[in-house]
Amino acid sequence: MERSAIRNGKIVKESAAVLPVTYREVQYSFSVYEALRVLKGHVVHLDDHLRRLAFSCGAIHLSHPFDDGMIASSIEALIKADSIEDATMRILIVGGNQPLFFITYTDLLSYPDSYYSDGVDCTLYHGERFLPEAKTSNLLMQYIALEEAKRKGAFEALLVNRNGLVLEGTRSNFYGLSGSKLYTAPDNLVLSGITRISVLKAAKAIGLEIVFNPPAEDSLESFDSLFISSTSMGAMPVRRINGIDMPRKSWDTVAEICRLEREWE
Repeated sequence: MERSAIRNGKIVKESAAVLPVTYREVQYSFSVYEALRVLKGHVVHLDDHLRRLAFSCGAIHLSHPFDDGMIASSIEALIKADSIEDATMRILIVGGNQPLFFITYTDLLSYPDSYYSDGVDCTLYHGERFLPEAKTSNLLMQYIALEEAKRKGAFEALLVNRNGLVLEGTRSNFYGLSGSKLYTAPDNLVLSGITRISVLKAAKAIGLEIVFNPPAEDSLESFDSLFISSTSMGAMPVRRINGIDMPRKSWDTVAEICRLEREWE
């Protein structure tokens, strides 16, 4: 049976949740989005996602008539219409003279246990996110970087800025653990994910000091451990970068951060 979707607040068939290719704002990717987890029919951290969606719209001056109440009720209507239990849900808002609002969903994105016990491989890609604080649909660089990583057999690509600092992944935030300190980029240089907020909260809860200073490309092997996080991943340790083994000294700490973050969902 075909899945349902939301288009401008109304339930439609998924096949009808389409973008007009002649629409200027579609051609220029003048749009923002949010990805959410639905667990047992409940949307995780909905208020946080709605706040970030509003922030992203404001950051690129995207005006629209879809308020938080309408978005939230549309999500609930979609969950009810398709009896959704567990899923990955996506909100998309396109700007312009006639703004468009969509909600679609797919099967819940999950990863093998081995990604957490054995870690994942990453590559480095030299490039910087455009308007890093806003979750926009301008994702060409991230797409190219991630596809390059996949061709090399890696799980994620980490973005290195012009100063040689590793800021974040194409779809994740990035951290380095050293002693009792957790190092990560400041919020103004990256997309501060909803899960990142929980990761930092968990790190503080177990006694770590947060240092908003991103790891340098040439210092990665000096950390006790490195890890990434996102809505779908939780917190996941990094095993290798560009084929070089990374330290595993603090993987138990990464596991504890992941456990706490998921516990708060």
